[in-house]
Amino acid sequence: MAKLLAVCTTVAEEADARRLADAAVERRLAACVHIEMIASVYRWQGAVQHEAERRLTFKTSEAAAPALRALILELHPYDLPALWTLQVAEASNAYRDWVLRETAG
Repeated sequence: MAKLLAVCTTVAEEADARRLADAAVERRLAACVHIEMIASVYRWQGAVQHEAERRLTFKTSEAAAPALRALILELHPYDLPALWTLQVAEASNAYRDWVLRETAG
């Protein structure tokens, strides 16, 4: 059975979030992208940073994920983007089928 994945990254600007989301959905590499406001605390260049960011969660298939990750890295505005993938443990059959159809290319 084909696996569903959630690929995640963060960006600071709304325009960057929408650009990444639109590119992924238009190219059929993600069926859907959630964009959420978050607060990030991290160490960068020796100092603790506090930033507002947008977390993007791309709903995709195992088959589309490598091309999706490559697209995100190509278009991402950060020097060192956070990029991680989670396997979806369970999803309804109808939702799973929809994601697979939308990312079938």
